[in-house]
Amino acid sequence: MTFTYVPPVPAEQIRRLPTRDIALLLLQHLASGTGYLQYKPTMGGARQAFQGEPDVEVLVNRLSDAWAWLEAHALLARAPSQSEAFLRLSRDGRDLAKDLQGITRFEACERLSGPLHPALEDTVRTNFDLGDYETACFAAMKAVEVAVRDASGLDNSLVGVPLMRKAFQPHQNGKAGGPLADAGAEGGEQEAASALFAGAMGAYKNPASHRTVDFDDPIEAAEIIQFADLLLRQVERAKRRQSATTV
Repeated sequence: MTFTYVPPVPAEQIRRLPTRDIALLLLQHLASGTGYLQYKPTMGGARQAFQGEPDVEVLVNRLSDAWAWLEAHALLARAPSQSEAFLRLSRDGRDLAKDLQGITRFEACERLSGPLHPALEDTVRTNFDLGDYETACFAAMKAVEVAVRDASGLDNSLVGVPLMRKAFQPHQNGKAGGPLADAGAEGGEQEAASALFAGAMGAYKNPASHRTVDFDDPIEAAEIIQFADLLLRQVERAKRRQSATTV
């Protein structure tokens, strides 16, 4: 009786696809089986399946890279009741194997996997994890607005773009600028900082304040939150400048 080996991922796809995409196809293959997963038997079976290919070693190596990608992204995990050689699909791995379209959301979550500014860690991260991207983005930019007002000491009547312009108004012709403007920076750099904060409010906070904004791309939402994180860190830097000048 002759046993036929079926490759986990077709050779042609391994040749032309990037590692991530090979890994997702491998994930679906692994999810279709039963029992625990083992690296060496999987690679050994793939080597047998690719025996008729001229680049068998390249194919197996690329498949091994894809396996490593799955482990690195916690889509494969150890089976607690088994030896280290036995793995299983993690919860994220099972969810992604059911719907590969979820890779966009998965990669968006990867962007926010590290720590955020404390002002973003609660409401913003929670709403993002729930898939409410509009609320998460609005809350992120609201946190920037609040931080700028607190650091600048400006009146509550100033909001959004006008608040940013006042707080970061450049120093010009010997006249003092906004409380958060960097007097030691070149004039164009001061204006750029003002425009950066004002643009963030105008583009990402103000529209959501007045109407429903459809944030259907989780990666875009994650990047807006990262942008807010960067702005909050710039506010912290401005506060340190303030402290240094009052000592």
